[in-house]
Amino acid sequence: MSPKAKLIVLVAFRKNDDGDLVPAFDPRQIDTEERAKREARLMADQYAGVVAWSREADPAIGEYGPPVILYQHGDCPDFE
Repeated sequence: MSPKAKLIVLVAFRKNDDGDLVPAFDPRQIDTEERAKREARLMADQYAGVVAWSREADPAIGEYGPPVILYQHGDCPDFE
């Protein structure tokens, strides 16, 4: 059995011309939770919304745990 890794992701959102939230860039994988929170805080004033989250992952078998929000600011879509 392979060890589980932690997937840590940062994504920001902007509003398009219709006022809908859209990703400002492709989700970025970050090395550590602390770095993800720090980068998200730095981006908070530049975007309509920003969120950093993590989840336990075992990509070898396609198994992913529930997302855990590390930092969220502004308008972001609901997380499932």
